Amino acid sequence: MSEDLVLEIFTEAIILAFKLAVPTLLIAMLVGLIIAILQAATQVHEQTLTFAPKAIIVALALLAMGPWMCSSIIDFFNRIVELMATTPIP
Repeated sequence: MSEDLVLEIFTEAIILAFKLAVPTLLIAMLVGLIIAILQAATQVHEQTLTFAPKAIIVALALLAMGPWMCSSIIDFFNRIVELMATTPIP
C-alpha cells in the first residue's frame, strides 16, 4: 500500500467525518441560539431549559439522518475494501 493511497483514504475519512458531524452540530447550535434568545428575553436562566430541548432535537435529527449516515459509512467502508482488494501488497 503506497503513501498516496493511505493519504487518500485518510482524507476521505476526514471529509466523511465532517459531512456526518456538521448537520447535527449546526442543528444543535441553532437550537441553542434560539433558546439563548428566549432566555435573554424572559430572563429565565435555567440550565435544564437549554439541555433538554437541545438533546431532544439532536436525537430527532440523528434519527432522521441515520439512514443517510449509515449508507455513507457503508459506502466508504466498501470503497476501502475494494481498494485493499485491488491494491497489491509489496
